[in-house]
Amino acid sequence: MKKDIDWGNLGFGYITTDKRYVADYREGQWQEGRLTDDATVVINECAGILQYCQEVFEGLKAYTTEDGSIVTFRPDLNASRMADSARRMEMPPFPEERFIEALDAVVRENADWVPPFGTGATLYIRPYMFASTPVIGVKPAEGYQFRMFCTPVGPYFKDGVKPLSICVSDFDRAAPRGTGFIKAGLNYAMSLHAHVTAHAAGYDENMFLDPATRTYVEETGGANFLFITKDGEVVTPESDSILPSVTRRSLMYVAEHYLGLKTVQRPVRFDELKDFEECGICGTAAVICPVGRVVRGDEEVLFPSGMEKMGPITQKLYDTLVGIQYGTVPAPEGWIHKIC
Repeated sequence: MKKDIDWGNLGFGYITTDKRYVADYREGQWQEGRLTDDATVVINECAGILQYCQEVFEGLKAYTTEDGSIVTFRPDLNASRMADSARRMEMPPFPEERFIEALDAVVRENADWVPPFGTGATLYIRPYMFASTPVIGVKPAEGYQFRMFCTPVGPYFKDGVKPLSICVSDFDRAAPRGTGFIKAGLNYAMSLHAHVTAHAAGYDENMFLDPATRTYVEETGGANFLFITKDGEVVTPESDSILPSVTRRSLMYVAEHYLGLKTVQRPVRFDELKDFEECGICGTAAVICPVGRVVRGDEEVLFPSGMEKMGPITQKLYDTLVGIQYGTVPAPEGWIHKIC
């Protein structure tokens, strides 16, 4: 039986659910995992995560489809990306097949927390791993813990899918040849001051430019950019510092194979923004959210799609991908992972 929750008015926040998954890495190998009802993490004061920020994470969602099934969306890509992130942080990758097994177990055990179809809410799933054993010298730890929990959430932006007003940040999100392309907590920590600063100035989000020349568009603190040209071409920025978003890759496929649009991934100069018809930011939490204007100092770029609603192509991309996730639009083979 579903939990007694006002699903339609959920915010994007944390609610403790029934079960979560835990597995430990010690003596050179991953131990057998387990489900627990204990939401508390207990670690040594000198644990590597607390001293040198050895941590990586993922984010994905479970959905109730139109026929009542509970599914997730392309979790194999989250599993492989997390393994790639771990390698870059000198952490032992959690086996990808075990990632999927843990996902299935966590969602099944928390099935009553998966929002019903048609409510606009989803079950957000957070896999993460961190250095759990003591380390005082600057080096990788010897022990790690992989955990996965879930929480029901509403829309990421509390005011719904309305065009955002964003500013070009004075700060850099990632260093050249750094860790911008992996999903690690340290990258998000770097964006927090910029995020708070933007909000204090009245903006919804930041646009980070490339740290080397501050010429090219990269991403926000937690989402990738998509641009639509006046002739309907879908463009996404290319950079070694951009996180390879599962949502962005999926939207580009939808644009080409469902909507028949030309797609391209290439470096995007900031001074090109005035030539685009539509702009959006995309990621697991928001799917895709339109951007109405971008401000850099005294310069303001207003997209023709406006500040009232999504542009027509952005709307089609959103509707098609959400339809695939909820089972109302046929999905490409392998995109939908049915759990129960």
